[in-house]
Amino acid sequence: MKPNVGSTDKILRIVVGAALIAWAVMGGPVWAWIGVVPAATALISFCPLYAIFGMNTCPLKSTKAE
Repeated sequence: MKPNVGSTDKILRIVVGAALIAWAVMGGPVWAWIGVVPAATALISFCPLYAIFGMNTCPLKSTKAE
């Protein structure tokens, strides 16, 4: 699995995921547990949907030899 989630994307996923999980813990709707998904994808730096659709928010690393 090549990382396909960049740093800004990670931050947003963690914030949204944590907010949804906190809401679920505090008595929110059951569907709020979906916040586990963006939090997990941020932690592993890989999003299966990005892979399916060919998306990538990681900056490209240079492969030039200096």
